[in-house]
Amino acid sequence: MTEEDHTKQRIWHRYIAADGSWRRNTGSAADKRPPGEDLAALRRGLGKPAGTVLEMFPFYTCPVDDFAARRGEVSAAQEAEHMALALYGLHQQSQDRPMHRDGVGLGRAVLELRRHDRTSDAAVDARFQQTFSATAAPALQLRLRGLVTQLRDIKQPLDYNRLASDILHWNRPDSRNRVRRRWGLDYYAWNQTAPSPLSSP
Repeated sequence: MTEEDHTKQRIWHRYIAADGSWRRNTGSAADKRPPGEDLAALRRGLGKPAGTVLEMFPFYTCPVDDFAARRGEVSAAQEAEHMALALYGLHQQSQDRPMHRDGVGLGRAVLELRRHDRTSDAAVDARFQQTFSATAAPALQLRLRGLVTQLRDIKQPLDYNRLASDILHWNRPDSRNRVRRRWGLDYYAWNQTAPSPLSSP
């Protein structure tokens, strides 16, 4: 199975169409949304290592690293997917609009948070800087959790496939710097002409 194949199986793609809207139930005009109990299961993974929350196993799509599994460990890719799933469970909680949107990276999403009339520019700058400067995975997860909570409050979606990839690349200094550059370029677009809003339809 390719990387693209397994990312297409993630929970947000089961319920959210490519245009960022809810999928429709077959033969019904009703939206197909993730059950609350599934989102609750994902949230149980917040702050916990991959593979330690039994309820999350049905939601993992990342291929198992057999070599790591024989040692009772998980791969960096599995840890990254676990963190993204847990954060999505937090973000989508009690939301009537989809909180996953393809193409909306963290820098762009937090830029929308900065532009929102309910937030302080200085406070968002400081929180983003704390996340940007994190090195250890636990610190990154904690700081992302704070940002995602604020994004949920303003109903701003985020690309969770990209976030999982960013978290994976955070493990190595050279690739971490590439992620930081992209986040920084997207976020500091507040110095540029304002683009069209990124909110979900």
